[in-house]
Amino acid sequence: MVQHQPSPLDGTFAALADATRRGVLEQLGRGDASISVLAERFQMTLTGMKKHVGVLEQAGLVRTEKVGRVRTCRLGPRRLAEEASWIERYRQTWDVRFDALDQVLAQLQSPES
Repeated sequence: MVQHQPSPLDGTFAALADATRRGVLEQLGRGDASISVLAERFQMTLTGMKKHVGVLEQAGLVRTEKVGRVRTCRLGPRRLAEEASWIERYRQTWDVRFDALDQVLAQLQSPES
């Protein structure tokens, strides 16, 4: 059995895999918001939104601060540089492979001399 060591990428990609959490990040990119405002915006319960925010917070994408009864959310310290670098490596690999495929297809489509 292969042992997998969790990395920060795992938490980030798991957090970003959900459309609601991506929407929360977009909303927080426009400005801080309370959990109740986010829950209303995404038409869900406070408990549901707290769970989404918790996943984002655990991944370092969101920070929360409680003042009185209001928990305010803001974008967290993670800048996604490691994730962007990982994606870029694979993008470059696929670009090379697709370029090679284009060349093969061009050769197959050219009339034989």
